[in-house]
Amino acid sequence: MALKILVLILPLYLAISSFGTAQVPGFYMKEPSRKTELPFLASNNLIIIPISINGSPAINFLVDTGVKTNLLFSKTIGEQIGLVFTRKLDLVGADGKTVITASVSPNNHMDAGNLEGISQTLLVLDDDFFELEMIIGVPVYGVIGYEFFKYNPVKIDYNTSKITFYDSNVMKWRPFGFKKISMKVENNKPYINTKIKQVQGEDLDAKLLIDTGANHGLLLNMETSDKIILPPVFIETELGRSLGGDLFGFVGRVKQLSIDGMKFSNVIASYPEETEYSYVIKETGRQGSLGSEILGRTRMILDYRRERLYLKKGATFNNPFEHDMSGITVKMYPLDEKRFYISKIREGSPAAVAGIKLRDEIMTINKIPLDFWELSDLVKLFRSEPNREIFLEIKRFSNDELETFEMLQVSFKLKKQI
Repeated sequence: MALKILVLILPLYLAISSFGTAQVPGFYMKEPSRKTELPFLASNNLIIIPISINGSPAINFLVDTGVKTNLLFSKTIGEQIGLVFTRKLDLVGADGKTVITASVSPNNHMDAGNLEGISQTLLVLDDDFFELEMIIGVPVYGVIGYEFFKYNPVKIDYNTSKITFYDSNVMKWRPFGFKKISMKVENNKPYINTKIKQVQGEDLDAKLLIDTGANHGLLLNMETSDKIILPPVFIETELGRSLGGDLFGFVGRVKQLSIDGMKFSNVIASYPEETEYSYVIKETGRQGSLGSEILGRTRMILDYRRERLYLKKGATFNNPFEHDMSGITVKMYPLDEKRFYISKIREGSPAAVAGIKLRDEIMTINKIPLDFWELSDLVKLFRSEPNREIFLEIKRFSNDELETFEMLQVSFKLKKQI
């Protein structure tokens, strides 16, 4: 699965919000109320909501605290909606090297049911990018970030898949059962201080980005501190696919992550390789980030205006942290009927030893047809338990034209790698 599936925008916050409008740009409740609820689709704890732009049919957006500016992945969709573009910008991909061009579209109205985004600016990629569906199995066409959170307390309940959007004057007191944690909003992104017990090396005091748009748990950037030590047991792997190319690094574990006394044990940690983007990470003073694998085990209230975070244990808080035990990465063909294929195989893994090859298409899993599976179900299955036997019926093509193929049956047992 992808480590961070969105673009990293460089070099600084783009002051492209509109001025002179009747209402300050931001997200608001359509009707005055103390609060309103908004259901979301959760895919591997990523938060996806449908949004209409300027009266268009609704399309899926990812809610991402790790980005500052609204982003639309398709110039084609932007033109179909009738967006007006005023200028172009260069973005830098997550690999720190690839330059991606985008067009700026100001003064848009975004409708999310009981909420509306007033005078919203969109960065629209000039080249269509639909690979998120391949990675998470759900069509996602854009991302909203800071604008969604900047004025109002927002509660994210991963147990019920609901967002609660509160009036800005609510939340003056700590809600019952929640732990109040100091949070800093810097350059329009939220950060908290944590303590980490490593397998090797001294304990870390780590400033971490709260990143709801990343599906890792804990990420540590080794280039930010000499105290960050790679654990003795790790695997070298591709950490994710993003705008701008692949991200590589290592996956291991830390003994404990503590957020103001709320303790997560034996946590899976990602250690990305240093890139040309690393200097920007260093300038923030952060040592890494918290993604959905951690955040999804909590109930969380983000209050940007008062710079505080409320946390409460969720239903899955005590579930063990597990990494893939199969050795394969499965992706979904984009904009197509539900078809899954093997995109990566880790050398020496159970799936590799069983003879599975790149581009093999999965037809059934444990004798259950693909219609009954979602991509997120496969991720959970391959992380489920050691020695669990997996049966796959696969279609293996003999040429690039995909005209001739053979049907094969393979099986393997899941095995812990870290």
